[in-house]
Amino acid sequence: MARTTGSFGEKTEAALREAAVELIARHGYEAVSMRRLAAEIGLQAAALYNYFPTKEDLLFTLMREHMEGLIAAWAAADPGGAPRERLAGFVENHIVFHVERRHATHVSNMELRSLSPERLTAMLRLRSAYEKELRQILREGAAAGEFSVDDPTLTAMAIIQMITGVIVWFRPDERLSVEEVAATYHAMTMRLVGAQPSRRQGAEKKPRESLDV
Repeated sequence: MARTTGSFGEKTEAALREAAVELIARHGYEAVSMRRLAAEIGLQAAALYNYFPTKEDLLFTLMREHMEGLIAAWAAADPGGAPRERLAGFVENHIVFHVERRHATHVSNMELRSLSPERLTAMLRLRSAYEKELRQILREGAAAGEFSVDDPTLTAMAIIQMITGVIVWFRPDERLSVEEVAATYHAMTMRLVGAQPSRRQGAEKKPRESLDV
């Protein structure tokens, strides 16, 4: 069957993706059928196969584009220069990107188990390519004497887990802005690698209140 084209088709596909991300994030991949997705956007279930032949095709597309978007966002945001500045930029970009894509982040993190082995491998390669950027920053910082890092791989994993976890609790209408959260997490990251916060963030702008609740 031919793929639907034109502005109507593009709008329908966008609505499908948006609905899929939200429903899968809320209910899990296994619980969300193509029929349910179709009902969510007011279509017959058969019409969805014009866009994605299988439900896994849809899931993989959502997850792949999320990771590709993250990699592209960092490539655009990378300030270059000293490892301290690059680490500050990495933390800020990661937090802002994920806060703006809360549901997509949840799907990307929780539904790897739903992919076929071949597609899982493809996703893990994308993740590794992104995390390699952070590992390289840590290695360069340690080599330059800016960081005290015994195991860059393990430290990178800890940083990624910490800064991704912001989406679990952060809400944009609460007392801290995303910029303030990024500054605080930047300071925590610098302590983790045995360095002082860079001038790019943290030290010059403190959150209005502590993160303690």
